[in-house]
Amino acid sequence: MIYRLISLFSFLILTSVFISCGPKKTESKEEQISLDSSDPRTTQNSLLNSVQGNSSFAQIATRPTSVILTGMADHRLVTVYKSKADVVMSGGNAQYWNGDYDGDESGKEEHFMPGIDILYGYNLLSIAHYDLKKEKMNYLFEKPTLIKTLYYPSFEQDSLDKKPINRNYYIVSVYDEDTNKDTLINKKDLRKFYHFDSTSTIKTQLVPADYSVIRSQYDSQNDVMYIFAKYDENKNGVGDKKEPIHIFWLSLKAPAKAKRLY
Repeated sequence: MIYRLISLFSFLILTSVFISCGPKKTESKEEQISLDSSDPRTTQNSLLNSVQGNSSFAQIATRPTSVILTGMADHRLVTVYKSKADVVMSGGNAQYWNGDYDGDESGKEEHFMPGIDILYGYNLLSIAHYDLKKEKMNYLFEKPTLIKTLYYPSFEQDSLDKKPINRNYYIVSVYDEDTNKDTLINKKDLRKFYHFDSTSTIKTQLVPADYSVIRSQYDSQNDVMYIFAKYDENKNGVGDKKEPIHIFWLSLKAPAKAKRLY
């Protein structure tokens, strides 16, 4: 009995030694796009989640992952992600905002506001819009960006106050500019908020460019979205912790530039 205990104890010690000497996990990197082709992070042996250049999609390995059915029968959206080889884990979890990772990068669709569905992106570089009637395709963003949230007309008929409601536009929160001038587009930059018409050809910036959008809240009585955004007071292109947060409101009946509430 004593001999068995000693053998078991020796086995556990040896196992712990082998584990400690094994390969260590590298620190996960957040999603980003590199704008500087001379940056060593953009070479063949670069970090997995940096991309060389930002001039066109031809420079970046991408792939379409799903067709989004919208509430407008002739209008369909296609999600364009970085290719699987370029995808990295975020915070130790390979998630695309659709629960546990199962190899599908189509994102999470969530019913959040009447008539509007939401898709959260991770390494989502753009959204392609296709008009079935005109047989025409165009990108919401011509250059690769980091799209965080896409609001689009819900496919299933929805209602507000027991009355049918239909939306005919798209709203996107996105990192689309290297605002802090570090040659990268990532979460350190200011997060923008845009409205697109049904054809996705007319783009309107809803919150001033010197703000970084943080979150939103829905007001069902007024069919209004409240947008919380951090003001870039020191103009360094970063939403610093101590900078003030302001609140804007946006009518979802007919979205236009958001008005400041607080």
